[in-house]
Amino acid sequence: MSKRDDLIAKYAADLRNKCKMEPDMALLTKVTIGCGPAIYNADSETVAASSSDELETVKRNFLIKKLGLDDGPKLMEAINAVTDTYGKSERNKYRAVVYYMLVKHFGKEAVYA
Repeated sequence: MSKRDDLIAKYAADLRNKCKMEPDMALLTKVTIGCGPAIYNADSETVAASSSDELETVKRNFLIKKLGLDDGPKLMEAINAVTDTYGKSERNKYRAVVYYMLVKHFGKEAVYA
């Protein structure tokens, strides 16, 4: 297995064990690929949920630019709901897992079709 395949397996395990959801592996793979080289860097592979700047970046660069959503309070509410699902005490919130849950939350799977 490649490094990316190993990471996708790790993200799927997080979705199952920490988020209590069965992942759509095809979508998870596409979201992971969409994260680009960020998944291979220890600093950028995770989302710092305690940093308002980081959450603003997720909102601006992923939800608005990538998914094409309109700015508004619902975006930050969704990010907070996803981080709650992942677990506030969970230190490593993997970017691909957070993005995957946001895609599912907004029903934007077609962006990765």
